[in-house]
Amino acid sequence: MTDLVLVRHGETEWNRLGRVQGLSDIPLNETGRRQAREAGRRLARQHWDGIASSPLSRAAETARIIASEVALGEPELVEALVERNYGEAEGMTGEEIDRRWAGVLKAREPREAVIERVRPALLALAEKHPGSRLLVVSHGGVIGSLVRDVTRWTWPERGVRIENGSDHVFRVEDGRISLITFAGRPWSSDLLPVVDPVSTAD
Repeated sequence: MTDLVLVRHGETEWNRLGRVQGLSDIPLNETGRRQAREAGRRLARQHWDGIASSPLSRAAETARIIASEVALGEPELVEALVERNYGEAEGMTGEEIDRRWAGVLKAREPREAVIERVRPALLALAEKHPGSRLLVVSHGGVIGSLVRDVTRWTWPERGVRIENGSDHVFRVEDGRISLITFAGRPWSSDLLPVVDPVSTAD
């Protein structure tokens, strides 16, 4: 059994402006660096055996800041943990998406494809570190897709809010991934979100 605690990177300027990021490599802003330090100090109350990250700079810098707070070395960068590819929507705001696509956020990479690359990467980390507790810094679209997958898509397509710097505990056991806590709260169906209009939270 291995626990993988997925952490969303800190805020960027595009997050602040409500712009879809996807594979665009937007760095942390000062708020994002503060969020990373706060996440690291919160997580430092627990024992950790390692840390991995998406190679996109906003995630990798978050991971390095957290690693310094929890006394871990350089994060292992895992290409499969990059954000969902939003194609033409990258850089756009919700208002611009409303005008162009009537509020439907166009993604070049379906959530199922995100899961197809992320799940094997997480299982490989768990196999490499059996019985460990690992921090994994990634992105809202990745974490949201994983939440939907492991809860059998009971979460709606829109409305899941993955806050910058939040952490979510997933457990790998016998080749299966399950959700243990969502943003610090034990997972239950009571945490199902109220669906909101088009969201660029991912």
